[in-house]
Amino acid sequence: MTNQEIFELMDRFERSSIRMLRLSTSAVTLEMSKDALLAPAMPAAPIAPAAPVAPAASAAPVAAQECAVSAPGTITAPMAGVFYAASAPGEAPFVRVGDRVKQGDTVCLMEAMKMISEIPAPCDCIITQVFKENGVLAGYGEPLFEVQPC
Repeated sequence: MTNQEIFELMDRFERSSIRMLRLSTSAVTLEMSKDALLAPAMPAAPIAPAAPVAPAASAAPVAAQECAVSAPGTITAPMAGVFYAASAPGEAPFVRVGDRVKQGDTVCLMEAMKMISEIPAPCDCIITQVFKENGVLAGYGEPLFEVQPC
């Protein structure tokens, strides 16, 4: 399938009343959806690096009021994708309930469009609940963890 054919198919799909389309050939699989859970996956890639990071010169811990998470709060999915609690099957999860994490520590991985993104902790916090199972699809904005800033 050429790029031009893909663009034409995307244009026709957008103008149609079809909500979801999956096309598979021996060379390519193409999925399109007008579903709100899948639509944010494309522009979400730049969102992951935009997580708040403490300035390098500051060695002081982040105060609770500086944290993007209120007490108690949630870490939400910055994109639609598959949630992975560990770096590989059989490995220990990045975090468990009761774990204390520092700002920027990886709490999970998200896979969207064959790209893996590390999801960092927005501040120093304690994980109080894990909402998703390993390997489960998470929609944009869905809660992944409940945390208590520390």
